[in-house]
Amino acid sequence: QLVESGGGLVQAGGSLTLSCAASGGMFISYAMGWFRQPPGKEREFVAAVSRSGTNVNYADSVKGRFTISRDKDRKTVFLRMSGLKPEDSAVYYCAADLQISLWSTQAGANEYDYWGQGTQVTVSS
Repeated sequence: QLVESGGGLVQAGGSLTLSCAASGGMFISYAMGWFRQPPGKEREFVAAVSRSGTNVNYADSVKGRFTISRDKDRKTVFLRMSGLKPEDSAVYYCAADLQISLWSTQAGANEYDYWGQGTQVTVSS
């Protein structure tokens, strides 16, 4: 089970940190990702982190502004977002990808096995 938190309303240029707490499985067996779905649009990749935590991957639209990380002891993955823009407004979803590789990340939503319920992020201009 994946449970996101940390969403909310923030002004443009502000920051938020999303958290995704995992339970009921071997957290270290999963690469983790964040996706988002803006209103009226399809779900899109935001960021991913490998099982080892050493490899990360970002969508071009968030590079340099967002940081993904994971804490194996807390079984939690984080998405630190700064320099937020109105176009970042979306429902943000956490996802888990059962992986053999310690270093792989995936950008395709269909690669992920489990999803959270989502948390709303709204950026006002």
